[in-house]
Amino acid sequence: MPVEGTTPEPVEEAQWIAWMLQRLSGSPFRAKFRLADADRAYARAKGRATIYRHAHEMLRARIGAAHPLKDGKQTPWKGHPVFTAQHATATCCRGCIMRWHHIPKGRALTDAEVNRLAALVMAWIDRDLRDHPAQPELPIETEKTAAPPQQKATPTATMEPLF
Repeated sequence: MPVEGTTPEPVEEAQWIAWMLQRLSGSPFRAKFRLADADRAYARAKGRATIYRHAHEMLRARIGAAHPLKDGKQTPWKGHPVFTAQHATATCCRGCIMRWHHIPKGRALTDAEVNRLAALVMAWIDRDLRDHPAQPELPIETEKTAAPPQQKATPTATMEPLF
């Protein structure tokens, strides 16, 4: 029975993902995670299909068993976009999955559960990539294309704005 004042968990997948991301954003610990620039570049270079496959494979291999090896310590903090997303979405260990997603410890995850958690991980990665658009690469300057040295400006009493 739902606790008074709480929103019941949506059944439809897209609504559940949006609801879950909203819930997770209310946790100061979960909300602090962001992809590193290198992880964003990796995700963009590999493409969504490959990163989704990685998410599915990592979730199945690292947390899918009834009693995962080194449970609670099996997900690195960095090194792949899925690792960061797992911590942000509470899919990093069976304890977090039990607390946040109400999937009990002591039994293997079903294919449907792995798929749902992988979809949540991907939605978080998609949101991070959308919130941090790719920056165009600056051209590498050579001696021929480098701008000529500028004269030093004399200091003034007022400061120019930075932006």
